[in-house]
Amino acid sequence: MELKEERIRKITNLYYSKPEILNAIFEFSKNREISPRYFEGFGKRPDSFQYPGDIVELAKSGATSFHCSEEIWQNPLDLSTSMKPAEMNHLRIGWDLLVDIDCKYFDFSKKAAEAVIMVLKNHGIKNIGLKFSGGKGFHIIVPWKAFPKTLAGEETKNLFPELPRKIISYVRFKAERELKEMLSEEDFANFRNSKIKSGIKCENCKELAQELKLTDYSCEKCPRKETRKIVGETKSSRCPDCSGVLEITNEKKIYECRKCGISSEKNPENFPSHKVVYEKSSEKNPGNFSRSVEVDLFELMGLDLILVSPRHLFRMPYSLHEKTSLASVVIDVDSLKDFQPKDADPLKVKIKNFLPDAGENEAKELVSSALDFAGSAKEEIHSYFSNSGKQREDFKKIKIENLSDSYLPPSIRKILLGMSDGKKRALFILINLFLSIGMEKAELEKRISEWNKKNNPPLKEGYIKSQLIWSYRNKVVPPPNFDKDYYRGIGIIPEEEELRMKNPVAYILKKTVKNNEKRARKHNFKN
Repeated sequence: MELKEERIRKITNLYYSKPEILNAIFEFSKNREISPRYFEGFGKRPDSFQYPGDIVELAKSGATSFHCSEEIWQNPLDLSTSMKPAEMNHLRIGWDLLVDIDCKYFDFSKKAAEAVIMVLKNHGIKNIGLKFSGGKGFHIIVPWKAFPKTLAGEETKNLFPELPRKIISYVRFKAERELKEMLSEEDFANFRNSKIKSGIKCENCKELAQELKLTDYSCEKCPRKETRKIVGETKSSRCPDCSGVLEITNEKKIYECRKCGISSEKNPENFPSHKVVYEKSSEKNPGNFSRSVEVDLFELMGLDLILVSPRHLFRMPYSLHEKTSLASVVIDVDSLKDFQPKDADPLKVKIKNFLPDAGENEAKELVSSALDFAGSAKEEIHSYFSNSGKQREDFKKIKIENLSDSYLPPSIRKILLGMSDGKKRALFILINLFLSIGMEKAELEKRISEWNKKNNPPLKEGYIKSQLIWSYRNKVVPPPNFDKDYYRGIGIIPEEEELRMKNPVAYILKKTVKNNEKRARKHNFKN
């Protein structure tokens, strides 16, 4: 028996027999799929605890740690690998947002966790759960109760894993900005021995893409087959259904942008084949990294988008960690800066609640911002893109003088009355519409300012200014078509005439042409 395994097995029975540990693990397990881990291999799935004593019995049979789902189920034992998405939606009650930070540098993991928590607080989330992973990372949780239960007419519980992936992608992006502000030159110097990343950039956002292996697995004993995205070396693993060996049947290399959420498999045009290499030389960067060097903070932060996938499990609060024999203890958010791994000594833990009692719709602003971000990073914001990813050749900026509000589509007029929700999406629509019809900057900014005064509450002036600057610097694009979820997502239902004309620019152009023709006929009649 290896030293690590021998060390953890000496304390498992004693540790998991403590009533306070049993109750903490059992309470968190309710309505979740669970799986015990036997040092290196997982137990059968699906499984759940019926009584706290089940944990003791599993520990006696060799279980070293316990893992559970971020999804919440009516009855986890009804789950099966053959279930279709609709069947899983019917069984699913909801899901918690789980942010996994796992960096090989513990101090960097702490800073990354601080940055993520700052982003969540900046979006109005007050009730945040935080725990040590037991290794070198942290788990941050926002409870299901905090999320709106419907979005654009759909039940939010059914938007798993797509919606939480978008949220985490947005949180990752915002947290990296916070992190860059938090890190000093000394902090960067602490990573002087880190390997500078070389790889392929996403042409959409210019960020360094993650290299993955799309790996097909097949069980030697049962019919189970699955495909996984693997970072680093691929290897066989245990089948969760029958404990047989999942053998690798095929694998191919792909690139995935964690900011945009697109991959080379579906969008190859966004990932050109040439390598982008960042070099560390004594001439350019003597002794350490400087801020001019492009360090992949996403990679160092270790935010795990792959964790957000159906039936994926994470280490439960107060479970032990096989490699360190430390407990996955819950931490007060305000105590994060002072936390050290020694505080997770399993013989000294104090029980705290990992899942705080969040307020209803507490995460509403976060969801809205994440959807705005997802739209701006992907094809929704580029509604003028064709399926091939190339800009439509038929779109040309037009010039409409003295635009009357009566020519604006009804949906745009509703937006201009002021918004309480979806203001950032509405701003995107208005800016791109006004630029597409050739509105002068002074008039555009005047209209946006007047609109913002009607909002409740108004958007921050700094945010509007940054969006305008970005739009002025980039190619003019028309607003999204009326059939896009962009409008319904902010409570605007386009009318039938708008849907026929497809886009707000086309609507205005047609109304303008029609009015000009009417004026011309009237003028000719008088003459």
